[in-house]
Order: sequence, then structure tokens, then C-alpha cells
Amino acid sequence: MSVNENLLADVSHIATQAGEKIMQIYNAPDFQARIATQSKADDSPLTQADLAAHRHITEALQSLRHEHAELPQLSEESEHISWQQRQNWESYWLIDPLDGTKEFIKRNGEFTVNIALIHKGLPLLGCVYAPALKTIYSGAFGVGSYKNQEAIQARQTNPEKLRVVGSRSHPSPELSDYLTNLKRPYELVEMGSSLKLCLIAESAADLYPRLGPTSEWDTAAAHAIVSAAGGSVEQLNGQPLRYNQSESLLNPHFVAR
Repeated sequence: MSVNENLLADVSHIATQAGEKIMQIYNAPDFQARIATQSKADDSPLTQADLAAHRHITEALQSLRHEHAELPQLSEESEHISWQQRQNWESYWLIDPLDGTKEFIKRNGEFTVNIALIHKGLPLLGCVYAPALKTIYSGAFGVGSYKNQEAIQARQTNPEKLRVVGSRSHPSPELSDYLTNLKRPYELVEMGSSLKLCLIAESAADLYPRLGPTSEWDTAAAHAIVSAAGGSVEQLNGQPLRYNQSESLLNPHFVAR
């Protein structure tokens, strides 16, 4: 499966367009009425913005050139696809049309559109667009990583004081224990959605220990960006975080740096 700058640009454009669909609802006078929809399987909220972005992304990916248009798609809004079907996928698109729905509802701007290309369990390409912030992160294997088209790189040095990024909406006691065991100075940077991983990719944070539940579509796009920026996303046993490895779509705990 090949990736290049043209494909990265095409997927970035799709993510940006999906973000525009979200912002139409985000900026609507009847915002509160338009987010009052049903709940997802994990009891997190499902809004009209999730569905509008999902429809746009799935249709646009099918319009891409050549082999990429024919790939199967797994979106948070299509999680009913069975393991019996998924286990035969070598390459596929993994999508979160609106990551950080709680941030969206709070209207704090820290929500994103996530699109990733997975090949043999690893993310080759990813785009993360934060429409309220007008910021897009993108990256691909062999191409590099970018923030608003400017090249970015994960930190390659080991600073005396670590900047540790943590969840704004999902803090965990496990994180508190982890930070206690660091035994070195740190400052905690709170952030919502997949933007936490993007901070690692652009050297705005040094460490992101995720010791609470995440789904594969929450992390894959930003994971690709971190990897292409020279960073790493590993399970606690030191093995790379991989995708579509079992019936469960939940990630194990991981650390990005």
C-alpha cells in the first residue's frame, strides 16, 4: 500500500470539508437543540454533527483515485462491522468523524475530525483537523508530518522538566500513579480529543501516557502523525500500538513520546 504527498493532500481536504459540516452546526443559533440526539453504545453523545461529518467522509473517500477508493472503511458510526469481516482486511480507512464530542458540546474548540489509513495493523497516513481552531495536522510514512502545511517533528531530546499531556474530560487515577512514579519534574498539559497526540508530534509536549479507555478510531490518525514526525506510540510492554488485531476495538493502555 503506497502513500504520497498527493494522497495526504486529498485526505486533508476531505477532513477540512467534514470540519466545515461540523462548524455549520457548531455555529448554528439553535445549537443546543441540534445536539440533543441519541447516545452511542458507550453512552457518549451522538450529535447531528457526528452524522454529517461521517456521511461526507465516507462518500468522499470512495471518490479517491485508484486503489484507495476501493478500501473498506471503519468509522465510529459504523462499528457494527463484524470481526469475521474485519480480520481479513489488510488495508482500510479508520475514521472518527467527530472526536471529542464532549468538547464539542462544551464548545471549547478542542474537537477534531480524524481520518487514518491502516495497513497491516499500523497507521500509514493520518489527518486530524480541529475546525474551531482552524488547525490541521497531517502525516504519512515516508512523507513527514505537518501542522497547517508547516513541517513538524517530535522532540528528540530528554528535557529536565517533562511536559506531560493528559485528558481534559477523562482524567484517571492511573495517570496520577504514573506521574508519581516518574520521580522527575513535570508539568501537566490538559487537552481534549486526539490533539493530545498532536502535541507530541509538534514537540509541544514530551509524554502522553494514556492509561484509560480509548477506541482505535480515537488514536489512529494522530498516531500516524506522531510516527511520521519521529515519535512513537507504544503499549506498556514496549510493543507498537497496533490496530484491528482482535474483535475488540478498544486500545490497550499506551504511552506516546
